[in-house]
Amino acid sequence: MGAARVGVVTFPGTLDDQDAARAVRHAGGEAVPLWHADRDLRGVDAVFLPGGFSYGDYLRCGAISRFAPLMDELIPAARAGLPVLGTCNGFQILCEAHLLPGALTRNQGLHYVCRDQRVRVENATTAWTGDYAPGQELLLPVKHGEGRYVADAATIAALESGGQVVFRYLGTNPNGSINDIAGISNEAGNVVGLMPHPEHAVEELTGAPSVDGRGFFTSILKRFVNL
Repeated sequence: MGAARVGVVTFPGTLDDQDAARAVRHAGGEAVPLWHADRDLRGVDAVFLPGGFSYGDYLRCGAISRFAPLMDELIPAARAGLPVLGTCNGFQILCEAHLLPGALTRNQGLHYVCRDQRVRVENATTAWTGDYAPGQELLLPVKHGEGRYVADAATIAALESGGQVVFRYLGTNPNGSINDIAGISNEAGNVVGLMPHPEHAVEELTGAPSVDGRGFFTSILKRFVNL
């Protein structure tokens, strides 16, 4: 069996797609470029929605991107079980597409935040977190202005009781996210969204604060080896 093929989606102005592709290759997978205006997922085994763009953000982060032609293929595929990871803007898109509940709003302090952030793994059973241990602490970069996760009380309770809170901020909460939530999953655990950027923490050569982000990519690759 060849290396798992992970699609990396590029929107207009995307900043982190090459970092995401490099992280996939670094873990031993094949990074497959996917353009937002196409309607073909090219038979990939998983999809990574990276962040770093501003396509349509003047309306609401992810609101325009959610209607990209590629999303017409991605949404039903994700609902059918395709593993999908969204970081930063990618997380916003997953919420706008209703693949994940809740929304990302302006940071509580109304300032853009860019720093290294400690998070704790709350759920190590998703498609993207199997190489981590529950309670493991990671150091990952954050860089966002609209990263405050919010949802109604019933949704928050369901996420907490159902084990769908996948990551939680430790120490200072960078954006005021409810319950210090840094990342969540859908009920099936194949779709995960988070604000921190694991693709920027895979190798020391690039000046990353850690290599703690590697586990996301080794997790998804091992999943297909074990199928």
